[in-house]
Amino acid sequence: MPALLSGFVAQRANVPAVARKDAVNRQQTTADGLYIPVATRAGDDPAGQNAFERGRYLARQEMWEELSAEMGEADAAREAAADGTPIAELMAFGARADVVLAVEHALSENLPAHHPAFIEGINELESVLREYRGDPMIGAVVGLAHIDIAWAWRGTGLEDKIPPAHRERCAAHFDRAGDILPSCRNALPESPLVTSSNLGLLAGKRAPDIRVADEYEHLISLDPGNHRHMRAMGNHLLPRWFGSYDELELEARRTASLTHETWGMGGYTWVQFDAIALDEEACARVDVDFFLDGLRDIIRRRPDQMMVNLLAAYCLITLEKGFGLNSDADIARDRICEAGNWLIRDHLTELHPLIWAHAAEGFNNSARITSPERLAARGRSAAMDAIATLFLDELQNGQQVVFTASGPQITVN
Repeated sequence: MPALLSGFVAQRANVPAVARKDAVNRQQTTADGLYIPVATRAGDDPAGQNAFERGRYLARQEMWEELSAEMGEADAAREAAADGTPIAELMAFGARADVVLAVEHALSENLPAHHPAFIEGINELESVLREYRGDPMIGAVVGLAHIDIAWAWRGTGLEDKIPPAHRERCAAHFDRAGDILPSCRNALPESPLVTSSNLGLLAGKRAPDIRVADEYEHLISLDPGNHRHMRAMGNHLLPRWFGSYDELELEARRTASLTHETWGMGGYTWVQFDAIALDEEACARVDVDFFLDGLRDIIRRRPDQMMVNLLAAYCLITLEKGFGLNSDADIARDRICEAGNWLIRDHLTELHPLIWAHAAEGFNNSARITSPERLAARGRSAAMDAIATLFLDELQNGQQVVFTASGPQITVN
């Protein structure tokens, strides 16, 4: 589960925090009378692959001072990829990727626990940490590597099915991360990267004196413009993690108040966003009017097409998949899904296929992407099907739906 491991709070979504000035090349896509531009930007990097590769390159070249400096600059500037992932986090992920992947591969091959593949890479990172002792960026890389490896040993099975040796290795790596990361936080208490990295320790040590909501509130206050932190908080306030349904609702309302200057009532929507997609009871309990008011505030403040695509895909694909599982949740889900109609008709001018593809996967970030082209093709197909359904009456009457810079235009074929 690499997204969860990457700072524990990372849930790849869509915020174009790094502005791009590249010209937009539009490729027309059609489906039985439906015409919509597909946006592709030369040099655009919506998933932050460039930052990931930069971090991996600097680590492979042992250019640790450069890595620390670039991570620190990106972190201080709150730079993010177009999908909202902080650039510093992506660089940290790249810098430790070879080590973590080696352990994951060794586990997949069922190599014996004493095999060098399990210790060589992390030992090398520990040597780097000793050389750059006191550098919080390097400390974050090494601490997060231990958390990633801990999760690799733990696996995705039920708790009582984990082999004792795996459980011990998992605990040992979490303990080591617990030795490293708090000192990084002491050195840089205002760093979003370091703060989110420390949140990753919560899964290894569920300390009764730590309120997860307070930890997230601090992170959100450091970077209120990034909705990913609010989405992560909502997910981790579900009963399956560290919270309760009552706490989820309370903190969603508190976040709306605390981030009102940035998002209006959108903070409530962001906290509930993934939680109600993942949990039927949370969906049944959500304040739909509050959620929809927040949705409108988000669009008023962030009317760019990546945001429009994200919210529309969420309403029309992600939430749609849960119908029929809980009758009370279906009432809420039906009203929220209806928002996809006005999002498309009033705000959409171009299609971003990868966003729709991720929405179709429920924004599951543990999935391995082997072909971005195939993923984009699936997203384009899912989007066209969903949008065509909204305009079904017009299309069946032989009319054309042509999306322009002013929105969809209905014309006679």
